[in-house]
Amino acid sequence: MFNVNKSIATFEKTKIYDWLAYAYTVKGEIYLDQNNFKWALYWFNQSKMLHENLDDDRARVDLLNGMGNAFLGLGKDSLSAITALEGYDIAKRIKSLPGQKDCAKTLYKVYKKQGDYGIALEFHEKYQTISDTLSKNENKRNLTLLKTKLDYDQQKKDLIAENNKALAKQRNYISITLLVIVVLIAGGILLYFSQKKQKRLYQELKKSTQNLSDREEELKEINKTKDRLFSIIGHDLRGPVGALQGLLRLFSKGDIEMDEFHGFVPKLKADVDHILFTLNNLLSWGYAQMNGSTTRPKVVSINKLVEISMNLLSELAANKGIEIKNELTEKPMGFFDENHIDVVIRNLISNAIKFTPEKGTITIKAVEEKKFWKIQVSDTGIGIDRRTQRKLFQENSNVTTYGTNNEKGTGLGLSLCKEMVERNKGKIWVESLPENGSSFYFTIPKVVKRYRRAS
Repeated sequence: MFNVNKSIATFEKTKIYDWLAYAYTVKGEIYLDQNNFKWALYWFNQSKMLHENLDDDRARVDLLNGMGNAFLGLGKDSLSAITALEGYDIAKRIKSLPGQKDCAKTLYKVYKKQGDYGIALEFHEKYQTISDTLSKNENKRNLTLLKTKLDYDQQKKDLIAENNKALAKQRNYISITLLVIVVLIAGGILLYFSQKKQKRLYQELKKSTQNLSDREEELKEINKTKDRLFSIIGHDLRGPVGALQGLLRLFSKGDIEMDEFHGFVPKLKADVDHILFTLNNLLSWGYAQMNGSTTRPKVVSINKLVEISMNLLSELAANKGIEIKNELTEKPMGFFDENHIDVVIRNLISNAIKFTPEKGTITIKAVEEKKFWKIQVSDTGIGIDRRTQRKLFQENSNVTTYGTNNEKGTGLGLSLCKEMVERNKGKIWVESLPENGSSFYFTIPKVVKRYRRAS
């Protein structure tokens, strides 16, 4: 997403509209892969407006197929069928087998969902036939390439043999002349190359040893990451997903009535919200693990990040009647990785909502210090005892408790916050007493003149 956004900015600035249309389509496909059909359709429509003035049928086929899948995900089956069928007709007209295959697959899913199994079967057969044709063409092309390579290798071998014969003749002509010289300098050459070879072998051995050591540490970290990931998935995702699966199974079998099912809808929504929040944290944490210590600092408005998180979490706060106060009056600017600190602010506000009773208050402040901004997220919640406070930010801890309305946690958020803050040269800590609320603090670098120039 980062790279495609960067590409879009470049193409918009340079007004290269065919590549801009392609970049919009790619961004739509990213959202489609995430099952975010609403945003996928938005970016596909941006691309479609540009395609009205472009002559690029192959790209239009991919666009229409993507829109068909987005409409299908949004439950707009009729629009999905119309769009995918238009893409199929264009692909057929320009004889694009990959385009026909993709659109046929989409049309198969649409008509199967609508219960029109005859048409669904027809498009499934087309999809299978085209797939077989493409596979055969690929195999034929690979065989041709292999034959060409074998011919090239044979020609190369014959040429090397002829060259070797010519060199052998030349060596015979000059061998007598060089014999005396070779005898004189052979000893020196052997000594020189022997020393050089030993030095090279030593450097290679040293490098290999270092690589093995680095690889061992990397494998240890990967193993720790894997253990922690499976622990969180097993602890916080398996339960809600299993409950959702069981309830849907009962409903599909008719073991519970519609009225009973409606009674479970708020619980299902809460579980889905929890799963989504957990997955967002897992994705942020996994991305951070894969990218090592990489940060991309720039000048960012802290107030903007706070407002974004408040908007995202406003529904959760409203459900408990909690008031969130943003007291960042000076609109502070920091120099940090925007994605990292966005994760920190979102997790701290989410935790405050979770552990604050109904009609409570959450306050967000910023205090300017010499080189840092100190951000404070305070709540009027249930507080945290000393023993739990010591475990909150430990790297391998999995502290998770239920909120005031039995909201679930992941056990990942605060350790992820600590990792993100420290990567941006800051610190994070908590001050709290049971039944007297909690205040979480973290620091991030201020914007100074050299940062402004760098940005």
